[in-house]
Amino acid sequence: MNSGKYNLYLSVWNKYLSVIRILLKKSVSEEQVLMLNRIDFERVAGIRKSGYKFTVHFVDGRPDALFSGNDLVQTFITVLQTDEVISNHISKNNYSFTFTTKYQLSIKNNGLTKKAESTVEEETFS
Repeated sequence: MNSGKYNLYLSVWNKYLSVIRILLKKSVSEEQVLMLNRIDFERVAGIRKSGYKFTVHFVDGRPDALFSGNDLVQTFITVLQTDEVISNHISKNNYSFTFTTKYQLSIKNNGLTKKAESTVEEETFS
């Protein structure tokens, strides 16, 4: 079952959801970086200078790795996948999300998914 920290991390990520949506759309032209509030994460963890760091690659709308036992990453993935706007974007394009020890979240659009590319090709030749 989910730990108490899981629910706390959900609320932290939900706090930044609207900004992540905007930056996700802007990432089509260039990589975007969001500075997050260190204190939000320290309150949940109960420690200072936690040194959080992760990278999640979304390919065809799904993360490319399992992050079991890591509430921070699991809640991040859950928030992205349950948001209709973001879920739509990550299913059409491949994205990389990197969270650094300086509490920066970078969002990089890695291009169309293979499924979306074939749809574009079919429309072009029709």
